[in-house]
Amino acid sequence: MITLVASFTLLILGYVFYGRIAERFYGMDPSRTTPAFSRTDGVDYVPMKGWRVFMIQFLNIAGLGPIFGAILGAMYGPVVYIWIVLGCIFMGATHDYFSGMLSVRHGGASLPELVGTYLGKNIRAFLRIFTLFLLVFVGVAFVSGPAKLLFTLSGFSLPFWLGLIFLYYILATLLPIDKIIGYLYPFFGGALIFMALGILASIVVKWAGGSLSLMELTPSVMRNFQPDAATNTIFPFLFIVVSCGAISGFHATQSPLMARCIKSEKQGRQIFYGAMVAEGIVAIIWATAAMNYLGDVHGLNYTLTHPLADNPAVRPDPAWLVNEICRSWLGKTGAVIAIIGVVACPVTSGDTAFRSARLTIADMLKIPQKKMSSRLLITVPVFAVAFVLTFLMQDEFARVWKFVGISNQTLAAITCWTIAMYLALNGKNHLMLSLPALFITAVCITYILVAPHSGGGLALPLPVSLAVAAAGTVAVMTAFLIAVKKKKGGDQ
Repeated sequence: MITLVASFTLLILGYVFYGRIAERFYGMDPSRTTPAFSRTDGVDYVPMKGWRVFMIQFLNIAGLGPIFGAILGAMYGPVVYIWIVLGCIFMGATHDYFSGMLSVRHGGASLPELVGTYLGKNIRAFLRIFTLFLLVFVGVAFVSGPAKLLFTLSGFSLPFWLGLIFLYYILATLLPIDKIIGYLYPFFGGALIFMALGILASIVVKWAGGSLSLMELTPSVMRNFQPDAATNTIFPFLFIVVSCGAISGFHATQSPLMARCIKSEKQGRQIFYGAMVAEGIVAIIWATAAMNYLGDVHGLNYTLTHPLADNPAVRPDPAWLVNEICRSWLGKTGAVIAIIGVVACPVTSGDTAFRSARLTIADMLKIPQKKMSSRLLITVPVFAVAFVLTFLMQDEFARVWKFVGISNQTLAAITCWTIAMYLALNGKNHLMLSLPALFITAVCITYILVAPHSGGGLALPLPVSLAVAAAGTVAVMTAFLIAVKKKKGGDQ
C-alpha cells in the first residue's frame, strides 16, 4: 500500500508544482484571447466550460490505453510504477501541456503545422503523412474491437455493429464539437473514472481486510518479471508497451481539438497537464490490480501467456482480465461497467482520431471547415479508406496494430523536440523537454533495432542496438543544438 499511496502523492505533487513550472516556462497569459473566441465558427472553434473540456480531453487521451497498457506493463513487475510516475510528471503531462498550449498560441493549429513552425517544412511534410497514417489506423482499430465484442454479447451480426459504429464516427467527425462529443463524453468519462475508483476502493478494502497482499516497490523486486526476460527487456520494451499513463504521442494529435475550445490560457494546466495526471492515476490503479489480483506478478504472467485450464480455447488478454476483475470485485455493477469501459473507451478514441484526421487535412490544405460541404469533402475519402481497411484487414489487424506502439512513441519524440525548440527560441532552458526527447528517441531507435520482425523491428542483438541508439541520440541532439544556433542566428 505504501507504493500505491506514494505514487498517487507524487503524481498530485507533480501536478501542483511541476505543472506550475511548465506553465511558467510556457509563458501563460490569461489576458490573451484564445482561438475559441478569435476564430469561433460553431463547429470546431467553440467556447466550452472548463470541466467539460477536461472530460473530453481525458477521454480523448485515455480510452483503454491506461488500462490495457498498464496491465501489460505490470507483467514487467513493480518497476512499472517508476515509469508511470516519473514518465507522467516529467514527460507525458509536460508534453501534453505544451502541445496543447502551443496549439492555443498558434490559433488551434494541428500537430504537423506546429512541428513545421519550429522544426521546418521537411519534417512537417513527413509528419502530415505519418500523423494521418496513425490517426486512421487508430480509428480503424477502434472500430473492429468494440464491434466484435458487441457481436459476441448481443448476437446481432458483426456488419450491423461495424456499420453502427462507423455511423457514429462519421457523425462525431462532421457535427460541431459541442454536440455529440460534448454531450456524451462526460458520461463516458464518468464511467471510466467510476470504474477506476471502484477498483481502487476494492484494493483498499481487500488489503485492509487481509485478503489481498500488495507487492511493494523494494530493491528485491527491481527486476524484470517477464518469462522471456532475456529478450523482452525492460529497456526499450516497457517504454513502448506503457505509453498512455506515461507519455504518448497520440495525445499531441488530440490536444488541438480542445485548444480550440478553452476560454482562457489559465485553464491549460488543469485541462492538459491535469488530464494526463488523471490518466497516470488510472494507470497506477490498473497496474496495481493486475499485479495482485492473481496473487502476484508471476500469477499474472502465467495467466496471460497460457490458455485457461478449464477452457483451452480461451487465451486470456487484458480485456479478459479487466472483465474478470470488474465482475469479481464490483459484482453485477462491475459487469455493466466493464462492458461500458471495453466498448465506450475505445470508441471515444476512435471518433476523435477521425475528427483529428479531418482537421489535420483541413489545416494542411487550408480548407475552412465551417460549411458542411467542406467537411464532407475531407470526411468522405477518409472514411472510404477506413472502410476498406476495416473490411479487408479484420483478420490481420492484430499484427498491424503492433506497429502503432512504436509509431506512437516516435510521434512523442518529435513533439518533445518541437517543444524544446520553442523553449530554446524563447530564451528558456530547453532541457525541460530536450532531455525527455532524447530519452524517447533512444527508446524508439533501440526498439526498431532490437524488436523481432513480427513487431516491426530488425531483430538485432541488444548490445549492438544499444550502441547504435547511443550514437543516434548523440547525433540527434547535436543536430538539434545546431538547428537552435542557426535559427537564433537567423533571427538576429
